Amino acid sequence: MRITNQLHFTENHRFCVYRDFSLSGLDYRMLSGIYQPMVGGLAISVYQTLYQQVAGDRTGFSELEQQRKLFLALDLELGDRGRKMLIEMSSKLEAIGLLQSNRKYSPASDDYMYEYVLSGPLTPQEFFKNQHLVMLLHDKVGKYAVLSLREQFYSPEPEEMQHPGLLSEDLSVPFYDIFRLNTQMFDHELEQALQETAPSRETEHQLDVTTKAFHYSDIIQRFPRGTSRNRPFVENLRHNPDQMFDINKIARKFNLSLRETCRLLDEDGMFSEDGRLETDMLQYKANLYFRQDKDREQERERMFHKIAGMAKPDPVEPLEEKPVEMEFYLEVPTLFIGQCNQHQYNLIMRNEPYTRVLERFFPKGSVPKTVSEIFEKIDVNYKMPDEVINVMIHHLHVYKESSWTKNYIDTVASNMMAKGVGSYEQAVAYIREQTLKRKQRNAKTDGKLTPLTGKGRGTRQQKPKIAIISDIPATKPVSEEKLAEIRRLAREIDGKGN
Repeated sequence: MRITNQLHFTENHRFCVYRDFSLSGLDYRMLSGIYQPMVGGLAISVYQTLYQQVAGDRTGFSELEQQRKLFLALDLELGDRGRKMLIEMSSKLEAIGLLQSNRKYSPASDDYMYEYVLSGPLTPQEFFKNQHLVMLLHDKVGKYAVLSLREQFYSPEPEEMQHPGLLSEDLSVPFYDIFRLNTQMFDHELEQALQETAPSRETEHQLDVTTKAFHYSDIIQRFPRGTSRNRPFVENLRHNPDQMFDINKIARKFNLSLRETCRLLDEDGMFSEDGRLETDMLQYKANLYFRQDKDREQERERMFHKIAGMAKPDPVEPLEEKPVEMEFYLEVPTLFIGQCNQHQYNLIMRNEPYTRVLERFFPKGSVPKTVSEIFEKIDVNYKMPDEVINVMIHHLHVYKESSWTKNYIDTVASNMMAKGVGSYEQAVAYIREQTLKRKQRNAKTDGKLTPLTGKGRGTRQQKPKIAIISDIPATKPVSEEKLAEIRRLAREIDGKGN
């Protein structure tokens, strides 16, 4: 907790606590057996006191109260000494990832308010994978005590289950094999009410549970120590879950390995001067990695002649990041019938990166380089969301009249941007509207065509009839005297007269 002025942090300032979890028996044991030796009993008491500010059977925010309540509950002096003690204990909790402190300024009252965001203790498996925390615990209790504590929190697998000859089979039943939802009923009032009453700090984006995400401990263990200028910024990622989400999203989108992700984070320009992650730069460099890998892969395929033997991509399990309203469902193309149902297909189109979706629409995932470059331009230069690009890919595949040429795809993308299409629902509505207009135009054109008779090979519009003037008025013949006079004038003009 960085407090430069003691007058800005007193027992008279108000505070609130936020938590979105509940402590279990294992969590309490982790706090007393693992965390307490590292930061001390008083710091854990501060954590427990903050935790109790929210009712045990609820999550969310506590009421705004004066920090005097914390001072009295912890038996701290109401003065500079007690303030320094509370700041020191809070800083220890922040350093090990149990607490995040935020200060908010209120112009109305011209004073500060404090928000304490609690995080649950790590599980034993996660804790002993974190190098920094294990080293701190080692410094506090010693090597043998660390090994003993790890054994106390882990129950080994029975010996018979460890036999290498055992064959494992997943017998779990998917949700839609048991339950069937009514796709004809839409309760928009319920959906709106759920969105309005959702907790304000609820995470809007959740990573797919079927995809392995990179944890902070995975990145920091493989990141250079003293030779990298970005080391302090990477260490701050543990306090920035939004930035970790962006890193995992980009890594999943461009199929980056953990080693490649760490290498990109170590490059110059990945973080601003204040330590903020530059997501555009990271996505640009990740896209270069992706293109290089694709080129090498295609060259390798041509060299070993294995294109014919490659299998189709395995069907992806349904994603649970963003739901799709049933009125915006897309029909499953013939290519994917038997691999997924309509619900799973729309979840894939809504949440999958466009790079993965594009590979599924081409045989054996071999996307032509020209097509890949077109969508790369739309993604990088136009900043179009993946879910909108996926709807474009669906439209190009389903409607045979569409073209995969650069001009057509670029025209569709430009028109969608001009109309402000930025979400999955807007993209589906746009495609349906354009399809309807195309059918109406074709119907009008068919109505104007007239068939040719005789040897005509097609249908075309008949030539219009042009009116011919037949009643030309008669004129009187020119007399001989008039004709001689005209000839005389002509000779005078030509300079031949007498």
